[in-house]
Amino acid sequence: MTKYELKRSSDRRSALDMLCSSLHFLFGKNFERATRIVDQRGVKRISGEPSGRSIFQVVGESKRKEEYFCFAEHYCACYSFFYDIVNRGEQLCCKHQLAARLAASVGACVEIEVSDEQLALLLSKL
Repeated sequence: MTKYELKRSSDRRSALDMLCSSLHFLFGKNFERATRIVDQRGVKRISGEPSGRSIFQVVGESKRKEEYFCFAEHYCACYSFFYDIVNRGEQLCCKHQLAARLAASVGACVEIEVSDEQLALLLSKL
């Protein structure tokens, strides 16, 4: 690597460290948990074809490895979403929503394509 490439690499790492620190400040333990879920490839994006509509299916961290359906910005089927976010307003989002956002932004989702009819059926069960 040239001196310039090392400098750019160092600048990128510094920016990434600052971003991670900011996300940790905003989301606390949920950020750590979400990154573990993403690292373990626990986020699936289920997309309907031909519409392109999608929903995320995110693995929980319990021993049962339950999977929760969520819309990254608006809804998650987990208990924490209803208890900590809707009822108490103590969190911005649950770890599953955050994991979905992180995985989508870094391209770490397991992509699954289904027909629009199959997606509609899946959504009707929420």
